[in-house]
Amino acid sequence: MTASSSNDAFVEFERVQKSYDGETLVVKDLNLTMPKGEFLTMLGPSGSGKTTCLMMLAGFETATHGDIRLGGTSINNIPPHKRGIGMVFQNYALFPHMTIAENLSFPLEVRKIGKSEREEKVKRALDMVEMGAFGGRRPAQLSGGQQQRIALARALVFEPELVLMDEPLGALDKQLREKMQFEITDLAHRLGITTVYVTHDQTEAMTMSDRVAVFDDGRIQQLAPPDTLYEEPENSFVAQFIGENNTLEGVVQEINGEVALVKLDDGELIDAKPINVGVGDRTRVSIRPERVEYNKDRLKEGTHTIKAEVLEFIYMGDIFRTRLRVAGNDEFVIKTRNAPDQVRHEPGSMIEIGWLPEDCRALDA
Repeated sequence: MTASSSNDAFVEFERVQKSYDGETLVVKDLNLTMPKGEFLTMLGPSGSGKTTCLMMLAGFETATHGDIRLGGTSINNIPPHKRGIGMVFQNYALFPHMTIAENLSFPLEVRKIGKSEREEKVKRALDMVEMGAFGGRRPAQLSGGQQQRIALARALVFEPELVLMDEPLGALDKQLREKMQFEITDLAHRLGITTVYVTHDQTEAMTMSDRVAVFDDGRIQQLAPPDTLYEEPENSFVAQFIGENNTLEGVVQEINGEVALVKLDDGELIDAKPINVGVGDRTRVSIRPERVEYNKDRLKEGTHTIKAEVLEFIYMGDIFRTRLRVAGNDEFVIKTRNAPDQVRHEPGSMIEIGWLPEDCRALDA
């Protein structure tokens, strides 16, 4: 996945590689560009290279090869404190012996900003995160959510053009984490701040981002807006990593325009949209649980259907989740909205399911 350099690029990675031992690359030939004001999330499992990319951008790690540019200027040899980048960590990294106001004032003192201007900027930053009344307290007197707000205010206090966030909500409970997701996104867009956010939480990435870069094995597997990643994954890794996904293994029998006929390993035939596969290739067919239909009236005429055995019905409040055995796969799931006329399938019953070919993707095996 590459993104070509352009005049409006603010953050640029060009052919960046990183190795810690001189042999194994943890980041492999990364090309990425970001315009000003974008909220981009680097998403991936542990060890995929996302945090290393963030640390190279911050200046805490050095690229083994390639160029990193900010506003058109190479920053490879510029130390972290001279890059003008705000940073928010998971552990907040607040000075316990300082008051909140002193914590926020510190990065301004380092930049040799005068006292009256410092006080003005600290007040503005605290008001920004709705913590104006807490300047005189120490970090230990604040809750986790309040400390996170202060860490965010400290990253913004010197008005950086770029803010980097490394799993900043990981230590918060679920409800507070969700609230902070919306607050951070709203603040970033309102202030026009360019933000690079690192997480392994796919829901967080989907909720907050303008675009998401999905990392695996040191490479960007796909870079796209959240809805495109979910609806149009380009390979099996992205399909599995983003959201819930059903898979069926088979071989592509024929391709007719936008529709591939796939023969599953148990002999069943289904329709799917071919993505980088050809006739005779093994494929892993991917379909989202909410796109599976058992009401034939909702399917196009001629669409292949397939028999399924109901194994488990789970009531989840707003949705019904039904686990099926389909073509030898016991973990095939369908999700249906909890509506007054919705059918509750009984375990042990046989049903017929299908899907629109465009909702089912034949990906790499």
